Amino acid sequence: MRRSRQGLVALLAALVVAATLSFTLGRYPVTTGTVFELLAAKLAGADSQVPPAAETVVMLVRLPRILAAMVVGMALALGGTAYQTIFRNPLASPSLLGVSAGAGFGASLALTLHAPSLLIQAAAFAGGLLAVGLSLAFNRLFGSRSMITLVLCGLVAAALFEALIAIIKYFADPLEVLPAITFWLMGSLAKVTTTTIISAAGPLAVCGLVLYLLRWRTNALALGDQEAAALGVEVRLTRLLVILSATFMVAITVSIGGIIGWVGLIIPHAARMLFGLDPDRTYPATALLGALFLLVVDDIARTMGSVEMPLGVLAAVIGAPVFLVLLSRTRQAVWA
Repeated sequence: MRRSRQGLVALLAALVVAATLSFTLGRYPVTTGTVFELLAAKLAGADSQVPPAAETVVMLVRLPRILAAMVVGMALALGGTAYQTIFRNPLASPSLLGVSAGAGFGASLALTLHAPSLLIQAAAFAGGLLAVGLSLAFNRLFGSRSMITLVLCGLVAAALFEALIAIIKYFADPLEVLPAITFWLMGSLAKVTTTTIISAAGPLAVCGLVLYLLRWRTNALALGDQEAAALGVEVRLTRLLVILSATFMVAITVSIGGIIGWVGLIIPHAARMLFGLDPDRTYPATALLGALFLLVVDDIARTMGSVEMPLGVLAAVIGAPVFLVLLSRTRQAVWA
């Protein structure tokens, strides 16, 4: 237990260090001293001696993006943990019920209509919820309570919205709209603002709190419905709350930064490998690892060249070999 607490403290310290260094990365040079001076002045409500250009870069450009990377990383990782546990499938990810495809369709439609940024985010969020609603409706139509049937319905919904995205891209303006849709679908935090983070922080915090409070009941569901019911778990209610909370989190993150894969798949495995299956340790570790991973990936994406690399693409490039390493170090499946 003591070693686990020390590991969590080490992860938190690594996240703080990475966030601090992230302020200094970019074409405009900013020192850590300047960052600390500016942040301290803002917190104290005093005037700083930092040049206006540096203040603009730190407060309006890099701070929102750093916060967005950490928040999105946490949400995707926690959503992946919830999905993998509730569906008893180590390969489950936040896109399992078509959330990512539905959100991509909503954003693509809004971009085609030349909607402003806030409406694009709202359309992505609505599309993600619509995809999950269709998955649940299909499952209810078949009158099935099987998780396998629900997953298959999710795959059908995802395929449907991916086809709709393809249709939109086919008819979109190839000079203006199509590049915007393609870039958004590949994931990016370049257009995130402080307002975006503030509006998303509340719902994400509520959903994350629900997942944390239900952590033991969720783990009991991994044993099977009958075993969980014997332990006093409200199986249907717990499963519904977990799926809805994880879905809300993923839909919000997609509306913020587009489709970013692999985080919800590999981070839960890494957390379980490092901290075991105790949810009291696994959930905080998953959140910290997700924030740290996506923050580092975003730093690389915006500094590796003269043109910014799409975040979703780079996350896949880094995530695929990381996942292979995790598989090589795990001789048997976690959910045997």
